[in-house]
Amino acid sequence: MSEEGDLRFGPIGGKALHVCVDLQRLFAEETDWKTPWAERVLPNARRIVEAHPERTLFTRFVPARHPGEGQGTWRRYYERWSSMTLDELGEDMVELVPSLAAFVPPALVFDKAVYSPWMEPAFDEMLRSQGTDTLIVTGGETDVCVLGTVLGGVDRGYRMILVTDALCSSSDDAHDAQIEVYRRRYGQQVETIATENLLKQWT
Repeated sequence: MSEEGDLRFGPIGGKALHVCVDLQRLFAEETDWKTPWAERVLPNARRIVEAHPERTLFTRFVPARHPGEGQGTWRRYYERWSSMTLDELGEDMVELVPSLAAFVPPALVFDKAVYSPWMEPAFDEMLRSQGTDTLIVTGGETDVCVLGTVLGGVDRGYRMILVTDALCSSSDDAHDAQIEVYRRRYGQQVETIATENLLKQWT
């Protein structure tokens, strides 16, 4: 079913949670990690948050404090991206973009040090404790942190719904290719939809 139509597996139940991935200042403002699409998709993500603030969870990617910190390849990563460490950026750049931060609370925030929030057992424990069975995913990047979020949810049996016009990447080609992978290779676990139709179907 195309993203313009109904969701393949029926209505969204009352146990759905909107996971808005890493729409933070360090990706939206003038940094070495700026994601140009973020500004374009932010209004759609915000509409979903505004409709369901109490059913929204924001993840935040928290970089290493110093260049060269981290285990294994993450050490090399922060040598390459020394400009994006907390000492260089300032901790305030980890904050959500202001138009989303205004919804916390009732929306929740979960911090992570790597692409996938599932590396922290507390993430799944929190969702299970709320009875969550469906994750509606927005944010960035489609082919990096969103990918880590989606695959972890698939592995744990959650219904995954991706809002395609509320996702962003710094690479157009990678974004388009990843959306096709989600649609073609994860047909039983991942559904795609546009913001307008999601808002009509998540009541």
